[in-house]
Amino acid sequence: MPTSREQAQAEHDHHHHHPTILHRGGLGLGDDAGGGGSGSRQVWVPGPVIVGAGPSGLATAACLKARGVPSLVLEKDSCVAASWRHRTYERLRLHLPRCFCELPLAPFPPGTPPYPTRDQFIAYLDDYARAFGIEPRLGARVRRAAYDAAIGFWRVTVDEDAGGDGGATVASTEFLSRWLVVATGENAEPAWPEGVEGMDGYRGVAMHTSSYKKGDEFRGKNVLVVGCGNSGMEVSLDLCNNGAKASMVVRDKIHVLPREILGISTFGLSVFLLRWLPIRQVVPAIQRFTENGVEFIDGHREDFDAVIFATGYKSNVPSWLKEEELFSHFDGFPRKPFPHSWRGKNGLYAAGFTKKGLMGTSYDALRIAGDIADQWTETFASPTATNRSSDHGA
Repeated sequence: MPTSREQAQAEHDHHHHHPTILHRGGLGLGDDAGGGGSGSRQVWVPGPVIVGAGPSGLATAACLKARGVPSLVLEKDSCVAASWRHRTYERLRLHLPRCFCELPLAPFPPGTPPYPTRDQFIAYLDDYARAFGIEPRLGARVRRAAYDAAIGFWRVTVDEDAGGDGGATVASTEFLSRWLVVATGENAEPAWPEGVEGMDGYRGVAMHTSSYKKGDEFRGKNVLVVGCGNSGMEVSLDLCNNGAKASMVVRDKIHVLPREILGISTFGLSVFLLRWLPIRQVVPAIQRFTENGVEFIDGHREDFDAVIFATGYKSNVPSWLKEEELFSHFDGFPRKPFPHSWRGKNGLYAAGFTKKGLMGTSYDALRIAGDIADQWTETFASPTATNRSSDHGA
């Protein structure tokens, strides 16, 4: 049987490692405070709140746990790594060798190829979450997050649905934490080109690469791919391999060629290297859509059965984070460039916004965890802090 001292320690540990539901009026909280709304409850989180259960959120949570700091991970979808699972095409492989794509504290399993496939990377992330006991709160979409200077906490208002599929909200909760880690990443939402006329009247298929899975559904069809970055090159090759007649819109240099072409990841190559791709033609930018195709900026028109936009993704941070010092409201990225982009003021952090891929993710996670762990140790090593926590939990 545990002694009274052991029981007291267990209660102390539980209080410090598990969210606590607060009654109205505690910590100066009221129905009109922080945007939580009269129908929401308020929950105090002892460690940081992490928004996003992709690689950046998982890596940060794992590094925190290794330092003895609990966290609450919020994920709007129904699973971890939702973008990789639901918004990537089947032929996708990592564009850098696996040694540059490992998350902190856990290498890829033996036998993983030099360039892991999409499914292998998803399995790695699933195993990573299990290994560190990371259990995100799924179906939790952050509606608003703002710092309350009066109490020194971040107020994070979350709408939760039953299935994590963006359905009807079944609960609303306001989480309170000293630390907020924004880990929604650079690719939160598809980025569509602006100012292209006539898309609504186009009779063919217009889609973003986030909805593209494989090329066999386009066999024998004329397909225009807009964009020549990683996804544009890979999708074009996949279309050609599946019997589609692919054309590509190119306006600047190629960023990365797929490893199947040259055997390595190759950066900054000129457009002339497109001759290695079996695409039908390289065309200028789109001026407008027509009923059956597009008109290009040079004035000529062509019919296409489908237009696939490989135009990248964008951050959604400005839509919910009420802060403009660390993050730019214009593009949702940190204002300071890597490696100074990971930390803001008042316990705000950015994970995975480095534009350095998974290597940048690991850099951010390690530094964020170290910084929070130092504060955590100082806070709970203080006798006065411990007494305040015990009084609050009484």
